[in-house]
Amino acid sequence: MSPIKYLLFDCDNTLVLSEDIAFSGCAELANEILAKYNIEHRYTGPTLQHEFVGMGFKGQLGKIQEKYNFSMPEDEQKKYIDRELGVICESLEKKCEPCEGVNPVLEKLQKEGKYGMAIVSSSAMPRVQAGIKKAGQQKYFPSDKAFSAATSLNPPGSKPDPTIYLHACEQLGCKPSEAVAIEDSRSGATAAKNAGIPLLGYVGPYLAEGGKEKQEQMAKVLKEDCGAITIMYHWDEFDQKMAEVEKAVGAGA
Repeated sequence: MSPIKYLLFDCDNTLVLSEDIAFSGCAELANEILAKYNIEHRYTGPTLQHEFVGMGFKGQLGKIQEKYNFSMPEDEQKKYIDRELGVICESLEKKCEPCEGVNPVLEKLQKEGKYGMAIVSSSAMPRVQAGIKKAGQQKYFPSDKAFSAATSLNPPGSKPDPTIYLHACEQLGCKPSEAVAIEDSRSGATAAKNAGIPLLGYVGPYLAEGGKEKQEQMAKVLKEDCGAITIMYHWDEFDQKMAEVEKAVGAGA
């Protein structure tokens, strides 16, 4: 019998190719804020993504204020966060696509029923739902199997804080050691690691972003820094990689 009860999927650039779409909208808002506070620096979607991959917009705003030494009133931050969500959801509803090869894997997993499946994301729930709906994945993740650090927690949070993973495990009725997190970013992988959840690293989208060198760089980060048991380069490797995870988790039980 498998020691693994649940697969916990990150959403952005793990299930759906949403990061480029999202960071383009975030960069526009970030630059508006920087101009308002008389700061010369400007972001593009890719430069913002490079600096803040895996982090929600609220977390990005906090880091930008820290980096450029200014402070926004809380009500002003909320207005920008609300605007960001609307802009990104509209774009995702039009453009979002699944990560290459993931939908057949999800279909097979659901049919076999060996593992439960849930989404654990930093992104706000409307963004998660917009992305997976356009990508044809909503049927795999009903509302009680989707968790958002920005929406499901009170107060809201963000990876790399492990709270959203611990919350998801509690709601699903499984121990962290009985789950496997599938993550593509340092912040998400760190959240899983700090929650005590075995990690399967995924680096598929990095090939398009920065070529094989970027992909290998992130594979090293996820494995050496974040403790991933193994690294998946494409979703067609899933069965093989999960066998490695099962073996490692079983050996450590």
